[in-house]
Amino acid sequence: MKARVHVMLKDGVLDPQGEAVRHALGSLGFEGVDKVRQGKVIELDLADGTPEETVREMCEKLLANTVIERFDIELV
Repeated sequence: MKARVHVMLKDGVLDPQGEAVRHALGSLGFEGVDKVRQGKVIELDLADGTPEETVREMCEKLLANTVIERFDIELV
């Protein structure tokens, strides 16, 4: 079983990496990009039957900084 965890900065938190990407895209001639938010995807190979709650605990304790980040879990 696999789980994908999508981690993004919460709305309102400054994203300097996203801003750098937005600026670079403009420098390369890509117009119309008003905002970029950069995040990360963490893919976990889990034992069959691992409950989603266990993955949620992993996120809350290590994989995401819940003060400034939000996360979504996708079981595949």
